[in-house]
Amino acid sequence: MNTATPTSHYLRCAGYEVHYTEWGAADAPVVIAWHGLARTGRDMDELAQHLSPRYRVICPDTPGRGLSQWSRKPAEEYCLRFYARLAADLLDALKIERVHWVGTSMGGAIGTVCASGLFEPQLQGRIQSLTLNDNAPELARAALDRIRAYAGKPPAFDTVLELEAFFRQVYQPYGWLSDAQWRRLTETSTRRLPDGRVTPHYDPAMVQQFTAHPDDYRIWEHYDRIQVPVLCLRGAESDLVLRETVQAMATRGPGAAGRLQLVEVAGCGHAPALNVPAQLTLVSDFIDAAQAAAVGI
Repeated sequence: MNTATPTSHYLRCAGYEVHYTEWGAADAPVVIAWHGLARTGRDMDELAQHLSPRYRVICPDTPGRGLSQWSRKPAEEYCLRFYARLAADLLDALKIERVHWVGTSMGGAIGTVCASGLFEPQLQGRIQSLTLNDNAPELARAALDRIRAYAGKPPAFDTVLELEAFFRQVYQPYGWLSDAQWRRLTETSTRRLPDGRVTPHYDPAMVQQFTAHPDDYRIWEHYDRIQVPVLCLRGAESDLVLRETVQAMATRGPGAAGRLQLVEVAGCGHAPALNVPAQLTLVSDFIDAAQAAAVGI
């Protein structure tokens, strides 16, 4: 794995300051790597480092997460339509015309609605491939309820080590992480409260997406319009992406057109951490093939 390190940047997108890390050469083909619901762009470090010898990799923090600004109108703006607008502004601000998109959970849903062009027509044709990391056009209601319950009421702890223990428990479905990776996940996901305790680094109001937009993650209409290669990685033990949903994906949209690749990732639930060689190779081989097809190799 290459030893590249990221640079940290801030941009004004959709009216908010958005933080992102960037890896690789500025003139290389671009990959957008977008994190999950209550996470940050730093979750994509291993993937970005793996891709950076050949790609420019952009890893944003969604508003309300990490170092990006929190929404002033959470019920209105914490939703896929707003995130698509944010993505369009990000690409335009960086003068990026074509991208490969890798999205974990929520990040995959954002990629799906961007690739469809229904919310942001100017994105039509700009996404060259789409990797869905334990995401699908329909998610299991019981799992959504579970996520809403813990994400809407983040705990607070006296010490960072206690918060790390919490993360190790709640994110156990990610699969294997080294001690160093757990420590980085913790340190890039921690903010200190006014009383001195520490808590996960996101706006608890982002959970309003599930109450103000209860069907936001039912996006078959968007999926059916996708005309680019799609890789769907399903955690073999995922309670969010059900096998029957994946089977339905294979019969419609890019699945019906023969552009869908489905892979179950053993030893993971929701969602694979994209941090071990087998997972990294799955994603990079898929992107490499899509890039080669795009440039006519």
